[in-house]
Amino acid sequence: MADADLDVVIRQLARQLHTGLMTRAKERRDRFNGLAAKAKGKETGERFKMMAKATMEQATAAAKRLQMSADNVADSYARSMRLAASTPVAVKMEKKAKEKPEKKAKAKKANAKKAK
Repeated sequence: MADADLDVVIRQLARQLHTGLMTRAKERRDRFNGLAAKAKGKETGERFKMMAKATMEQATAAAKRLQMSADNVADSYARSMRLAASTPVAVKMEKKAKEKPEKKAKAKKANAKKAK
């Protein structure tokens, strides 16, 4: 994994988090369904069933948001690395351009002092 690109690592970590999140949500859903089966009253059982359903809906929505965010981050990183790899020449040109105005400014100051 030392040679892997960071965007691939980001996607792998997101996949692991997604799996863990959904596993925990299923455990919680099963717990609520078990409580619904043991419930003595009909209303209580229905309430636990609704809680189990809501748990899965919320976990699924959170997992989708997590996956979407990870994909966006990985794509952004990959895009910025491609951009950085394709423009190394522009940096050298900027350094030379910065040096020239400084020399002109020094020359103007020297000329102004001589004129006085």
